Amino acid sequence: MTDQTPPVADFQLVTRPGEDQRTEYGIPLAVLAELTHRCPLQCPYCSNPLELEAASKELTTAEWFKIMDELAEIGVLQIHFSGGEPSVRKDLVDLVRHATKVGLYSNLITSAVMLTRARMQELADAGLCHVQISVQGAEAALADRVGGFKNGHVKKLEAARWTREVGLPLTINAVMHRQNLHQLPQIIDMAVALDADRLEVANVQYYGWALKNRDALIPSFAQVEETNRIVAEAQDRLAGVLDIDYVVPDYYAQRPKQCMGGWGRQFFNISPAGKVLPCHAAESITGMEFDSVRGNKSIRWIWDNSEAFNKYRGTGWMPEPCKSCEFKEIDFGGCRCQAFALTGSAGNTDPACVKSDLHAAIFQQAATEAAEEQDRFTYRNFSGGALEAEEL
Repeated sequence: MTDQTPPVADFQLVTRPGEDQRTEYGIPLAVLAELTHRCPLQCPYCSNPLELEAASKELTTAEWFKIMDELAEIGVLQIHFSGGEPSVRKDLVDLVRHATKVGLYSNLITSAVMLTRARMQELADAGLCHVQISVQGAEAALADRVGGFKNGHVKKLEAARWTREVGLPLTINAVMHRQNLHQLPQIIDMAVALDADRLEVANVQYYGWALKNRDALIPSFAQVEETNRIVAEAQDRLAGVLDIDYVVPDYYAQRPKQCMGGWGRQFFNISPAGKVLPCHAAESITGMEFDSVRGNKSIRWIWDNSEAFNKYRGTGWMPEPCKSCEFKEIDFGGCRCQAFALTGSAGNTDPACVKSDLHAAIFQQAATEAAEEQDRFTYRNFSGGALEAEEL
């Protein structure tokens, strides 16, 4: 997907008397629909799994219609169309139109490089409610290099203008890392110039393709401190003009983020092939089995009862020091995907937490990799990645 951190709405808490924890969490208001893993960009931080789903395995138009019918029936209010690049689907306008028909608020999370003015108008006419466009930098040379797509930056700026011309709200998603953080002030100015309603400054989170490219992406601690200052200043200066959300890189944090509001509490994702996932990176946890909408179980049943959703839900699964931590019902143990990536077990304490025995080592590893300044990317593709060519 083009943006690592899709918006997560608040959830409806519906406790049914006499039932156990497996059914005490209300259906979230918003669901991420990954329509495809196909994408013309090759971003080295993509949160899609390393093993991408082929087009032949993607859910059909009719299957997505059925899913949206069920989402509306069980109380979901928002659907976020993502990928890969969702606009590679020829039925995107039809999917948006059906979302509108069943009463779902629809948001498009897109790289925007395949959109035209005419198609943007069609999407608006079909009832699309919001557009999020990812950017890789403030100027074309760097942005196109990061995305691995020639002339992509210019196309994104065009699509952002079309979004506002057809009357849709606009969010700019800026995924930040060592090689583009120096352009953050210009990215903020660009978001204002594009009349965006919201800017998400999201430092890369290291799983999937980003973990594969960590040594080329991890910022220095000094960069993070400067980013904190820039964001705080811009939030004050642009209050009422541009909402700025900020995601700090975990490796330099003292406490883990409340990942997706807690595993199986506020969010689920549907993959291109129909797997129902507790987060968009959950397939990076090898050995876990995820139920599919193509099976014989409803989405409601999967949310309430599936082994995957209940594995790390709540606090009962936690080891020490999480089990006795005063923040356990605030951060819910942090990110399970990150715990798996860095410790080999999704059930361990997230090393982003200062209480983890591995925290200091992870912090030092990040600082070492940032100082080494290995800048070549391994680009995302269906063949397992392609190393960026060396400059002549």
